Amino acid sequence: MGRRDYYNDPAAPPVNSLVPAASAIVVDDNGRIVLHRRQDNNMWALPGGKMEYGETLAGCAVREVKEETGLDVEVTGIVGIYSDPKHVFAYDDGEVRQEFSICLLTRIVGGELAVSDESFEVAFHDPDQVASLPMVDSIRLRVTDYLSGQMPAIR
Repeated sequence: MGRRDYYNDPAAPPVNSLVPAASAIVVDDNGRIVLHRRQDNNMWALPGGKMEYGETLAGCAVREVKEETGLDVEVTGIVGIYSDPKHVFAYDDGEVRQEFSICLLTRIVGGELAVSDESFEVAFHDPDQVASLPMVDSIRLRVTDYLSGQMPAIR
């Protein structure tokens, strides 16, 4: 399903959904960050997605990382809470979602990098490479918050 991100855009459609979600900063032993390149917008992103019934937020992050990157992770901290009402996602099915995501810090405990049906590339990136990658502003903000060391951010 296609998705379009709007940030501080007066042309954004009205919101009709607010869904709890988790995203994850996945870091390897060398400090590299795992990102996947999404099929729906061709941008690099952190793994993440909406929380499902019966799971914890940490469980959501662990599941989404596994589904989107092939890696097994454990949660080690909170990067920040992101709920800016000026950031919305419009999906092809008519849902227009206000962002509400808690970004968690994770470390790799197993698995191997693999693409998913949501992405066509998954890779490790040195922190100094991230600034040059095509990425939506809200994802870049999470990476910047992580790299600043000023956690948790509340935005």
